[in-house]
Amino acid sequence: MKRKISVIFVCAALLCAAAFRLFAQDIQDWIKGTGAKPALAVVDFRGAGQASAFMSQFNSTLWDDLQNSGLFEMRAKSMYPLNNPQRPEDMRPEDNHQGYALVDWAGSPVNASHLAFGYAAAQNGLFVLYGYLDDVRQANAQSAQLIGQRYAEDLSEAGAVKAAHEFANDIIQKFGGTASLLGSRIYFVSDRTGTNEIWAMDWDGGNQKALTHLRAKPPGSLYPAVSPDGTRVAFTTWAFGTPRIVVVDTQTGRRLPFYNQEASLNATPSFTPDGKQIYYASSASGLAQIYVASLDGQGFRRVSYRDAIEVEPKVNPKNPSLLLFVSGPLNQQIYQMTSTGSDVQRVTNGEGEAANPSWNPDGQHIAFSWTRGYATGNFNVFVMDIGSRQYVQLTSGQGRNENPVWAPDGRHLVFMSNRNGREQIYTMLANGTQVKQLTTQGVNRYPVWGVQ
Repeated sequence: MKRKISVIFVCAALLCAAAFRLFAQDIQDWIKGTGAKPALAVVDFRGAGQASAFMSQFNSTLWDDLQNSGLFEMRAKSMYPLNNPQRPEDMRPEDNHQGYALVDWAGSPVNASHLAFGYAAAQNGLFVLYGYLDDVRQANAQSAQLIGQRYAEDLSEAGAVKAAHEFANDIIQKFGGTASLLGSRIYFVSDRTGTNEIWAMDWDGGNQKALTHLRAKPPGSLYPAVSPDGTRVAFTTWAFGTPRIVVVDTQTGRRLPFYNQEASLNATPSFTPDGKQIYYASSASGLAQIYVASLDGQGFRRVSYRDAIEVEPKVNPKNPSLLLFVSGPLNQQIYQMTSTGSDVQRVTNGEGEAANPSWNPDGQHIAFSWTRGYATGNFNVFVMDIGSRQYVQLTSGQGRNENPVWAPDGRHLVFMSNRNGREQIYTMLANGTQVKQLTTQGVNRYPVWGVQ
């Protein structure tokens, strides 16, 4: 079998440029969003006393969080007035364009719709932030204020960064109406300790730590999946001979009970939206087929009954009776079926190789890998509307890009790419922009994104 298909399928898919142009407009519109984005100005906050030492990191973190959210048109700081408000009482009805009136920010050259401002101070040994968000199109400061919040964290750079994340999160929640990335975690596979183990990191790449220490022989531990509540990670490991499924607690790494039925392969686990069951692939009946079991592996039953290898089951988060899976082995494609194994339909168009389906939290859009498109023959990331089958290609011309998984906010994706030589973990917006590399040490693959 091929290198990745030897365990499970981890390939990608095909589409031609003409079809891309003809059928992709609706999904393009969904990715871009409808209507104008808020035009956000974010002043540089100043800090008093010991807090001043941490303001550079605070300001860069706040800006990056808001820009990377994809929700705003960020107004360049080079266009701001010379004077910036720090407190609501700094705002005046008119100030002859000195920077203390709402109109100074709503008018040219800034042309903002909203303004984030505030200040920080060291108080009682804490880093205390006062953050404000104003709608500068309003007539007065009282009606303009949307957020006025105090945040208290450790008096350290880490505390200042955390305060920036929290303030940015409040702003994002004000406009996003969806789950936040703050507090979410990414689980992935890394070989940096000598064998492939399951690792975890914060959503922005910080706090990277090994979750497992099984020291399995190659290929080690692969293909993690995180439960909806973020308390469990299930994965495939060779630590006990043949590939088996192991479930661990995400806080402690402690192994939790899971019964593996007798088979040469039990692999690619995936949790149901309610977190009460696990779908997986097993060769108990011969060829790998889709099974479902309780959280501890008991009460398993076979779901698929086809003369083909079938792996990577993924349950629709809005419709648990619908799941995607990958079937092959040659010319492997993405299919859908009901939770009882009926009504099997091919989702991808039959060309190339497709794998790694991931449901958007909206239950309507999927991300996946495919070997065609604008870089035919290489693996790239695509997004599809599952109802219309319209799709767009997000990566091209930068190595192999696989294993896309949606963030809880439904606007970001995490994926693996070897664009810089070795396989590493990256994130990007759902329109393919704002790509950020999260890992640098060792080889890192198979990311999944979950809540903390």
